[in-house]
Amino acid sequence: MDSTHVFTLSQVYEGLLLKMGEKGNDGGQFFTPREVIRAMVRTVAPAVGETVYDPACGTGGFLAQSYEFMRDRLGSSSTADQIETLKHRTFYGREKENLIYPIGLANLILHGIDQPNLWHGNTLTGQEIYGGLFEGAPALHDVALMNPPFGGKEGQEARTRFAYKTGATQVLFLQHVIDSLKPGGRCGMVIDEGVLFRTNETAFVQTKRKLLDDCDLWCILSLPPGVFVAAGAGVKTNLLFFTRGGPTERVWYYDLSEIKVGKKTPLTIDRFDEFFQLLPSRGDSDRSWTVTRSEIEANDYDLKAVNPHAKRDEDARTPEQLLDIIEDQGRVVAEAVGKLRELIRLP
Repeated sequence: MDSTHVFTLSQVYEGLLLKMGEKGNDGGQFFTPREVIRAMVRTVAPAVGETVYDPACGTGGFLAQSYEFMRDRLGSSSTADQIETLKHRTFYGREKENLIYPIGLANLILHGIDQPNLWHGNTLTGQEIYGGLFEGAPALHDVALMNPPFGGKEGQEARTRFAYKTGATQVLFLQHVIDSLKPGGRCGMVIDEGVLFRTNETAFVQTKRKLLDDCDLWCILSLPPGVFVAAGAGVKTNLLFFTRGGPTERVWYYDLSEIKVGKKTPLTIDRFDEFFQLLPSRGDSDRSWTVTRSEIEANDYDLKAVNPHAKRDEDARTPEQLLDIIEDQGRVVAEAVGKLRELIRLP
């Protein structure tokens, strides 16, 4: 056989992920750019001996990158017990999509995680499809890293399981991840900007109050518009970083909004260089500032803060970015119109 037609399992897997990336999303899921994942993992800095949890793990990107980060930090000084812990008793995830679940398993195994502890089912309702690999999983975790589905809507079965009732998937996942952390546990989470500024729905305000009461929300990083355009979403996103065991006294903001990002100009890890330099002291710069808890409360728990140092038009975007966003929104509208037409034709 011609060797040019022989493919390894890894190559087949990478090809499948590429096709999924072209599709963009599956069932409301938008796959997180790898550089964003790497920045989040580095910020939260999981250590060997800690468990890492992703309750909406998709293809397992956060868990795989956490493994690489922890393995690299061990270096040549690692012991057999540390490697055993890392490969078998460290990474835990949940995923409900039938197609995505086995891909997540394959991804983690290919990255070197011998025992991927992945639960198959709906995290928010508790409905299990397969839980065999999750037996013995801890109830609470040291680290959580996740990107919940954007704009999803949950039914009554999910809402009844949470203190603050809403159909908004991302708000329910925020409640879930807070409750899944050990005291002192750390979380890095992607959240759409609407969750930050919405104060017209009680559950949104209550959940943000819970976040500030139960956790130290120590950083909100505003990503540029267009970060998720290549994955099929034009929504503006932020990164939340918090530690369970609050309350929050102040929030440090870092703003990357002015960076121009599109399909041909993705966000690269070097864009986070100043963020990592300032992170230990959470110092002020042209892109960073601090907001107190009292200011947030006075603003009815609106967590979206405008950069006080900014001297730019907030709507200034390149033509390419605007076209990407319009194209994305056009697809959403077209799908909605198609569903309405189907409903109208129903007897």
